[in-house]
Amino acid sequence: MYGAPALPADFAVLPYAYPDAPKGGRIVTGNTGGFDSLNPFQRKGTAPWQLRFLTHESLMGRNWDEPFSLYGLLASSVETAPDRSWVEFNLRPEARFSDGTPVTVEDVIWSFETLGTEGHPRYLGFWTKVGRIEATGARSVRLTFNTSDRELALIAGLRPILQKAQWQETPLAEASLPDIPIGSAPYVVQDFEAGRQVTLTRNPDYWGQDLPLRQGIANFDEIRIDFYGDGDVMFEAFKAGEISYYREFDAEAWASDYAFPAITDGRMVKSEIPHSKPSGITGFAMNTRRAPFDDIRVRDALLHAFNYEFIADTLVGGRQPRISSYFSGSYLAMTDGPASESVTALLAPFADALPDDALGHYTLPASDGSNRNRKNMRRAMKLMSEAGYEVVDGVMTGPDGTPFSFEILLRQGDTQDTAITDLYRKSLEKLGIFVTVSAVDNAQYTQRINEFDYDMTDTRRALTLSPGNEQALYWGSAAANQPGSRNLMGIRNPAIDALVSTLTASTSAEDFRTTAQALDRVLTTGRYVIPIWSYAVGRVAHNAKLHYPETLPLYGDGVEWLPGVWWHEE
Repeated sequence: MYGAPALPADFAVLPYAYPDAPKGGRIVTGNTGGFDSLNPFQRKGTAPWQLRFLTHESLMGRNWDEPFSLYGLLASSVETAPDRSWVEFNLRPEARFSDGTPVTVEDVIWSFETLGTEGHPRYLGFWTKVGRIEATGARSVRLTFNTSDRELALIAGLRPILQKAQWQETPLAEASLPDIPIGSAPYVVQDFEAGRQVTLTRNPDYWGQDLPLRQGIANFDEIRIDFYGDGDVMFEAFKAGEISYYREFDAEAWASDYAFPAITDGRMVKSEIPHSKPSGITGFAMNTRRAPFDDIRVRDALLHAFNYEFIADTLVGGRQPRISSYFSGSYLAMTDGPASESVTALLAPFADALPDDALGHYTLPASDGSNRNRKNMRRAMKLMSEAGYEVVDGVMTGPDGTPFSFEILLRQGDTQDTAITDLYRKSLEKLGIFVTVSAVDNAQYTQRINEFDYDMTDTRRALTLSPGNEQALYWGSAAANQPGSRNLMGIRNPAIDALVSTLTASTSAEDFRTTAQALDRVLTTGRYVIPIWSYAVGRVAHNAKLHYPETLPLYGDGVEWLPGVWWHEE
């Protein structure tokens, strides 16, 4: 995106991969919920999220040790215009799908067109920015863009490529569970039991096993994904040795719940894997499509009523740092104190539409750590009063006389979020606000999220050091009312829309950083989410026969890391 890639053109192996890792063995991972599809590319149904990465490839691939560079995968080379108005890929002649048929230009063009028109919503926005796609040779394809956006060439390189011939009789959008998309990646779906397990095996004839990007990658002969009703059941399965590893997101549980026999006798080990990613945003999203959550004073009051210090100390022993902004923990985060001169210049055209403290000094409300949280509760009451609410007979009542009560929607089995909301609900009752916590099964949860049928819900949005067009999907106005959108909060903010456009048009690393900091400031001061704690270290308990390289990438806990570069060795 900026400057030169970190690796030379003749690099032999990724810096964090172990090229001599032994091949073989089996790994079993666990998901919560279920699945009713093996097609991660269509709109209907729920597919195991891992399939997109394990069974399909794109024209280019990532080096997880740098944020903004791609290297050839299905494509042997890439060319762009100086202004990135077009990008052209040259396919490797040896590239093959798992059934042995070659990956062709027709497959590439069909994949872009089909995903962009009838695929999952995550693919639709990019296609609207493609003015033309055409074959420019027997092995080359060019995309010409209809807008100025320097990131589009990279996004094009990361689009999954499907086999056109497979979907000529049954359209991709109408695929049902037995229809397994054919990909070109190292793994293929070997077996499945609807809603319970999917088994993938490594393709011994995988076409790309000699590529530099694939050295030390895809080492397991078999990957099995088992499904469990909730996280507690899955953890018990791990303790019993039924799954190979378990990611722990609770620092208190990591410290107290891992003294079971398999750990103490050495059959399983605990590994802490650091990374350099931004915190992202984890917490509780408020649906601004609904009143009164469309009033920033109400959202601010709900933030003040959330006694973070007491909750964090009670549930995780204060062991995990709080998320202070969407990009906290990275150089893209908003700076302490008033906005810098360069950030102020970016936000000046929108000053009238931003909160008063967007350009000033803003920090999340903090309590003294006690259960009472008196100072913040007084502030919350004042904010509710400014929004036209008053307490009548112990009940927070709106201007029209209607009591203010709302629902928090959670996924069944999410014990940590349930514990958080139980403590939060008690705080809100002191304000006369009464909350219902609804924990529903996976199918109902997905349906309600897709239809925006919630007042408040849990959210976890991971962010990277290379934010770009995906930011419009997360909190852009165009996505606010699109069914299935990832803009859970329903944000419609012209400053955010403009900043995302500026972000993707940045021509220098400094401009990019300033724009990201401005975006972070607008998101944080908009009070759309009640943040909780960050996951600055990846905590993975795993079978002692599983190993990973000593060199760790910037992104230390992605799917390319586990199971990507891990291996099995007695």
